[in-house]
Amino acid sequence: MNPTTNTSSAGTQITSPPAVTWRTHTTLVLLALVYVFSFIDRNVIAIVMEPIKQEFGASDTMMGLMSGLAFAVLYAGLSLPLGRMADRGVNRRNIIATCCGLWSLATMACGMAQQFWQLMLSRMTVAVGEAGGMAPSVSMVSDLYPPQRRSLAISIMMLGPHIGLLAAMVAGGWIAQEYGWRTVFLWFGAPGVVLALLLFLFTRDPGRGVYDQKAATLADEKQASFFSQFSEIMQVKGFLYVCMACAIAGLAGYGYGIWAPTFMVRSFDMTLAQAGLMFGIASGLFAAVGSIMSAVYCDRLTRIDSRWQIRLPLIGILISLPLGIGFMLWPADAYWQVGELKVPHAILFAAGFSFFNSWWPTLSYAAVSHLMTSRQRATGAAILNLFVTLFGAGLGPLIAGSLSDIFTSLMGSDGLRYALVMTLTLLVFSAFFYVQALTPYKERM
Repeated sequence: MNPTTNTSSAGTQITSPPAVTWRTHTTLVLLALVYVFSFIDRNVIAIVMEPIKQEFGASDTMMGLMSGLAFAVLYAGLSLPLGRMADRGVNRRNIIATCCGLWSLATMACGMAQQFWQLMLSRMTVAVGEAGGMAPSVSMVSDLYPPQRRSLAISIMMLGPHIGLLAAMVAGGWIAQEYGWRTVFLWFGAPGVVLALLLFLFTRDPGRGVYDQKAATLADEKQASFFSQFSEIMQVKGFLYVCMACAIAGLAGYGYGIWAPTFMVRSFDMTLAQAGLMFGIASGLFAAVGSIMSAVYCDRLTRIDSRWQIRLPLIGILISLPLGIGFMLWPADAYWQVGELKVPHAILFAAGFSFFNSWWPTLSYAAVSHLMTSRQRATGAAILNLFVTLFGAGLGPLIAGSLSDIFTSLMGSDGLRYALVMTLTLLVFSAFFYVQALTPYKERM
């Protein structure tokens, strides 16, 4: 996909926007698949928490630390410089392919760990690789498509978490039950190495700002220092509010997502395969549908009023909160018998929660791509990623696990249930920050 250059009557060269072709779509599909396995490798730990805990004798707090904060600190710390590299002209395809290969090999190393510290070290190496995946990918997708098609394109890439969750829970649960938790990491790590090679061999970086207005692109030609650019981005109207809203939504979402399969095993007396199957379908499938639907309607509604880019995530957060709490509190003995499988009524609330809670990630990353200029996008996405990962992936599982240990000592086996209810209530504060972002976002647009 290359821009074409024409010459005006005055002799001035005019660069026309490139055409969107099948190569464009192929690149998008490969980036989406890379993100699928990024999310699988990051979150497959959720379905094997219980057997790992039993083998190494770890507490819920230690498991939350290993699955969350140990990963998030390195991820957040490295995502900014790697995003900066993408904005400064380093080939984004090369960054993504290299990092994909690294985190995939590190995932396989998780399955070979013989001691808890080795598993934690492997998880931290996964974080090092994944730090260079998300921000350059968002930046690259933003340059593959014109602005009016950008939300849908980003939403397709952002199907990665939902498809990844479905695969990790359904396939991961079955593999863990049949072959053990170590095999899960080996099977899910290997495809990422192949994807890294395909991305490197069959795609190319489309170039920066090829669809942006000339004035906006030229304004960024002079490269600022990292701290200068960071300061400029943080002063963009509405950006900090979006970051805070996503950070808190991520905290609640990661705390819920990492611990929900364990909650189902403990509270609904399920096997790993059963919990993975039901939670994977309810969360992965319905979240994927919700993500695409919200993006399609957002692209239409923002033509009328740009604030719908923020309103839709806000609406999704507010609807998802009571559904998530319903999933946690619905009686465990209420279920449908489907053959030999008991399907709890509560799973309907999990499906509804995933459908509406999937709105905020896709639309928020698209909002940031609209707020940024072409040479700020990767760094802007990396900063948003820092908030989501450090607060969300880092603190969410840790807080939920620590609350579970506290409540279990006070209430017994229902401790994790009430820990997750408390974690989900934080979505109220996320909604508050989305409300605050409405006016400055409109002004920036």
